Amino acid sequence: MTEPPVTASAPLTNEVGLHARPSVKLTQLAKSFAATVEIALAPAGPWVDAKSPVKIMRVKAPKGAVLHFRAWGTDAAAAIGALADLVGRRFDEDASEGAGDG
Repeated sequence: MTEPPVTASAPLTNEVGLHARPSVKLTQLAKSFAATVEIALAPAGPWVDAKSPVKIMRVKAPKGAVLHFRAWGTDAAAAIGALADLVGRRFDEDASEGAGDG
């Protein structure tokens, strides 16, 4: 029997959206869990492997987009909670935002 995935969503509120640095943080966190973890910009997908830096970079989600998460496995709930929390904390980048071309 296949269990339904654990799901959550979180809006991107950091100024630059899902650019390189947040993408790396997201994939590193996803890789710390045994669960299969995927993200999408819409509830229906298309879904991409959250543990793949290349695939996450291709998402190119701007500020204001909503990231949808789903996961399967023994620690799926913990993975989803941690990823949604990371997005909610703006990838811990508040202190470095404002530098550059913003």
